[in-house]
Amino acid sequence: MHKLGLVRDIDLALHLPLRYEDETRIVKLSDAREGDTAQIEGLVTSCEVKIAGHRQLLVTLDDGSDTCMLRFFSFYPTQQKALAVGNRIRARGEIKGGFAGLTMMHPAFQAAGGDLPSALTPVYPTVAGLPQAYLRRAVQGGLARAELADTVSPENLYEIGLQPSWNLREALSFLHHPTPDVALATLVDHSHPAWQRLKFEELLAQQLSQLQAKRARARLRAPVLTPVRPEPVEGPQQPAWPLHEQLLAALPFQLTAAQRRVSAEIARDLARPLPMHRLLQGDVGSGKTVVAALAAAICIDADWQCALMAPTEILATQHFAKLVSWLEPLGVKTAWLTGKQKAKERREMLALIASGEAGLVIGTHAVIQDKVVFKNLALAIIDEQHRFGVAQRLALRSKLNDNGQEPHLLMMTATPIPRTLAMSYYADLDVSTIDELPPGRTPVITKVVNDARRDEVIARIRAQLDEGRQIYWVCPLIEESEALDLRNATETHAHLSAALPGVRVGLLHSRMPVAEKRAVMAQFTSGQMGVLVSTTVIEVGVDVPNASLMVIEHAERFGLSQLHQLRGRVGRGAAASACVLLYATGDAPRLGETARARLKAMAETNDGFEIARRDLEIRGPGEFLGARQSGAALLRFADLATDTALLAWARRLAPLMLDQHPALAEKHVQRWLGGKAEFLKA
Repeated sequence: MHKLGLVRDIDLALHLPLRYEDETRIVKLSDAREGDTAQIEGLVTSCEVKIAGHRQLLVTLDDGSDTCMLRFFSFYPTQQKALAVGNRIRARGEIKGGFAGLTMMHPAFQAAGGDLPSALTPVYPTVAGLPQAYLRRAVQGGLARAELADTVSPENLYEIGLQPSWNLREALSFLHHPTPDVALATLVDHSHPAWQRLKFEELLAQQLSQLQAKRARARLRAPVLTPVRPEPVEGPQQPAWPLHEQLLAALPFQLTAAQRRVSAEIARDLARPLPMHRLLQGDVGSGKTVVAALAAAICIDADWQCALMAPTEILATQHFAKLVSWLEPLGVKTAWLTGKQKAKERREMLALIASGEAGLVIGTHAVIQDKVVFKNLALAIIDEQHRFGVAQRLALRSKLNDNGQEPHLLMMTATPIPRTLAMSYYADLDVSTIDELPPGRTPVITKVVNDARRDEVIARIRAQLDEGRQIYWVCPLIEESEALDLRNATETHAHLSAALPGVRVGLLHSRMPVAEKRAVMAQFTSGQMGVLVSTTVIEVGVDVPNASLMVIEHAERFGLSQLHQLRGRVGRGAAASACVLLYATGDAPRLGETARARLKAMAETNDGFEIARRDLEIRGPGEFLGARQSGAALLRFADLATDTALLAWARRLAPLMLDQHPALAEKHVQRWLGGKAEFLKA
């Protein structure tokens, strides 16, 4: 029961059936069709154990209109006794035809007689060792005991256009035991009014908990970060500009209108005494890093520290190189933290951070370790936020110990959040969107190519190399086996090295020592290496404008947003760029439906928001939420693709309910989420 999360009475009441069995009527064998699941009743006319390859129990049942053979491959003596000749029984199972006439394999059976049930029989999700009969009794008991008084008033339901029929207890009772006259399709597709009521209540609980978290944060305090305006000085000496303005002046490019807009939104948040909780989303290559740098400059200029945490060492290194080149000439000292540092270097970095000498700290998960003590952290920036867990984000926020203040939090993602997801799982965040690419970025042409045409792809690579271009070749990460993953990348490297004589072909994978990884990336970035064979460690953050071709091997194994991220590694310069999705069908004659839908989406659009919308359609919300879901369980009943109207109603009702009926709102959240609501605060 614990494995299924069935701890409270309400958990049992909300444990809904997977499907139903109709035991409300007896079907005559003469009326039954092959393939039907039916309940029959009749007299046992023969019962014998036969050994023909397998030991089996064969029972003939005669209902007066025809006979049916009941076949059991595993059985107990007690079952054999219950099926003795002359006994009258009811059996339920799938009816099959054949040479021997009608047959049922391993049907459920019981002695005939007694009243037929008046409702469909529920079949519940279960685990090994928990039989349906026990679960049915437990659920029935939980449903009877659970406190199911309505938390939503009829007036509130009317206000948002819902009829207050089907209160929660009625809806749940019906869904556990629907009457046989119900249209089964409405139970299967969850369109029945009882289902609608349940889905609305679930979405309302989610909206309430998000709003509670947002309002609780509004009561917290954070450092006020405003650019320092120097006092005017007499004489020819010019006063220094605020640091972020110096950075803008020093950049070798102009910001786009979208970058300027989101930078202003972030600056406004930082200037308030409330902790910022903002998600910065922008398509691959839209220029999120420079927006983060401007936010860091405002923080450092106000004499506070800023930390930037990235999920991989390669991405953290890229950020470090970029930010150091922009900020160090302006006098900002930067510390670097990673899990694989030498002890001496690490001690030096920790000292710089603790003293406050390092205004900016960049690193991987190492940034949140206990030994890392900040002098005064005021801004935490988390890149590719879906890669980090709730606990990790909370750990970074706890690094400011200053009169109960919290640091401002800026989360960045290159996986755009579809609108319905932003309305539900990210409702507690303020979202800023960079919705235009910097000028000079070329659209990437995407081709879906069968692996059988690999030689043509290699010929294309040779032509690109002759033009002085560089190429990525990405191999999939095979999670079940790092050894397989390594062999795949190593074999591809050897094959390409042999096929491209005179070309330097590099290899990059997760098992390489850090120094070796850095050396390979440095050679590729500087243009000394023509082709880089890599696992997905180059998925985010790598910026080589001269790279114009990306080949993704076994593209059918990748998620849609991951394919889009990888494609974003090319098209960063002025040269026409392409992405080749190599797929292998293996022994199967064709691709699976999901893989086909992903590759089709990639070929049809470069728009990250459209990709995100299709990904939500294909795979559901998990990909976008990442570790955020470790606290906020994915919706059990509501579906963001089809229940947008219910979600909109829940969004409208949540603030009304919190303001007018706070006790009922709290009761509603506890009923649906229990202790899980705490995680939404991250």
